[in-house]
Amino acid sequence: MKPIVCLLMAALFLACSPSRTSKGWINLFDGKTLNGWRASENPSTFRVEDGAIVVHGPRAHLFYDGAVQQANFKNFEFRTRVMTTPGSNSGIFIHTGYQETGWPEKGYEVQVNNSQSDWRRTGSLYAVDDVKEVYVKDNEWYTEYIRVEGNRITIKINDRTVVDYTEPAGVEKEQGRALKHLSSGTIALQGHDPNSKVYFKEVQIRPLP
Repeated sequence: MKPIVCLLMAALFLACSPSRTSKGWINLFDGKTLNGWRASENPSTFRVEDGAIVVHGPRAHLFYDGAVQQANFKNFEFRTRVMTTPGSNSGIFIHTGYQETGWPEKGYEVQVNNSQSDWRRTGSLYAVDDVKEVYVKDNEWYTEYIRVEGNRITIKINDRTVVDYTEPAGVEKEQGRALKHLSSGTIALQGHDPNSKVYFKEVQIRPLP
């Protein structure tokens, strides 16, 4: 094969491959488009502006469905930069799966909420291990980190651990928990309501064994 053809094929491969950062972190969001993501219910709730995903509009969820691990994650570290605006509610779903309407039924939600009326604050493992304290302010960027390994979920806000939860055996047999447990699945960002406006950038994952 001629060298120029080889170079072109290599360039095409790199362009189509997920963007990797140092130490094994992989970008799920390219900072420019929503390529690799699929919105439910009200796609207009999501747009890209100044390198960030802006979430603002009627209820909707933005599910990752790109090439990284075929959008099916089991053990991983996830991190993103987040900024909330006053009175806003959002969330990050893990081990979930695409559904056309409604609140995701599968997996767990990690809360994004510093000042909205719901008392469960940023970093809560929603309705499972909830956080009442407010660790970050609206209108300021912070880092939200989630680690899933085996039956353990760790959540950090700006490197401060706010949840360290070990899922008990047989939890899926509890009433209402048939799908609300660890298994594997994708990541989703939540558009909660038209009065909530939240920003996400540097959306990254690092798969674990």
